[in-house]
Amino acid sequence: MVRRVGVLLGLLVLVGLVAAPGPAAAFGTIDAGGQSREHERLTRAALSCAAGSGASGPDCFQPGTVDYLAGHGHEFGAVGAPDSDELSDPAAHCDDADYVAGAYPRTRDQATAALVDCLNHLRMRFGEAVDRARGLLGPDGEVLPTEVGLHPECRSREQREDRAKCATLEAFGRALHGVQDFYAHSNWADEADPARPVGDENPPGLGLPAPSPLLDLRGSAAPDPPAALSTGCWAPRDEVPGVGPCELRVTHAGLNKDRGQIDPTTGAATAPTTARGMVGDNFARAVSGAVTETRRQWQDLRSELVVRYGTDRGERMICALTRDDPVNDCAGRNLAAAVAVGAGLAVVAIGAFLWSRRRPVRR
Repeated sequence: MVRRVGVLLGLLVLVGLVAAPGPAAAFGTIDAGGQSREHERLTRAALSCAAGSGASGPDCFQPGTVDYLAGHGHEFGAVGAPDSDELSDPAAHCDDADYVAGAYPRTRDQATAALVDCLNHLRMRFGEAVDRARGLLGPDGEVLPTEVGLHPECRSREQREDRAKCATLEAFGRALHGVQDFYAHSNWADEADPARPVGDENPPGLGLPAPSPLLDLRGSAAPDPPAALSTGCWAPRDEVPGVGPCELRVTHAGLNKDRGQIDPTTGAATAPTTARGMVGDNFARAVSGAVTETRRQWQDLRSELVVRYGTDRGERMICALTRDDPVNDCAGRNLAAAVAVGAGLAVVAIGAFLWSRRRPVRR
């Protein structure tokens, strides 16, 4: 009887998580409740080594590694981690930076302050990724097998994963979640409904390209957003018009472009299901912006690893983060470095020998 009650309670909790609105009502993480694993699919389109994905060469993520970064099956993955334990943190999803010019309950400065909270949160996650990458390599720059293995699979929960590769990808995935949500939750790339007056229920669209200069996670400067930039206010009752703390404000429900179908290979976005997403090509713009931003953040992380740890170690870290078998695949980089050093020493030795032979012999 006790076991049956426990199973029943577990099912009720699961149903509640799927049905309940919240900041997790962002680009989707699961295949239920109207979600279609949008975070996973756009992350794969941006960074997977799969043919036709748009990513190629040694800096894309091989299949086993991208499974953890993007998520798969019932696994949230690193990019979905904020939907498991940061549901109530607006900064993790870039919510609550709402503003419309004119008579509005909040000022531009208040909206910008919420945007700063989001940016600081994502910079913190990005910095964690850079810090945790240190553990990928040993003191001589060798890839550490115990730190890069993916079996058993990484666990995307804070404070539970000790392997350096898992911890680095989790921190990076959490940063990606927020920057992707920025495009779904804001009016940065979209347009307003031309059939309705502009206001809190139909904020103006900015129609701006990605990547956004506001999302510089390597820097420390305060953002300077456009005057009309807005993200949605979120409350447990996420409705249009807003209720409770979101009354008379732009709401997440009214502005988000979270739901639709995304091709995980090409990034093509179709069949949007949210009101704002169905205006023009807003859903496709949000997805395209998120894909472009995801690639920019990966480029920035690679650059930061090289700056922090030097070219040789940084490139070896990048290899370890992207390859499924880094102990073997990245060993060549160790060997190349050793060969280069050895060749340099050999040149010096030969030069010294030849110079000594040219010296006249004193009698």
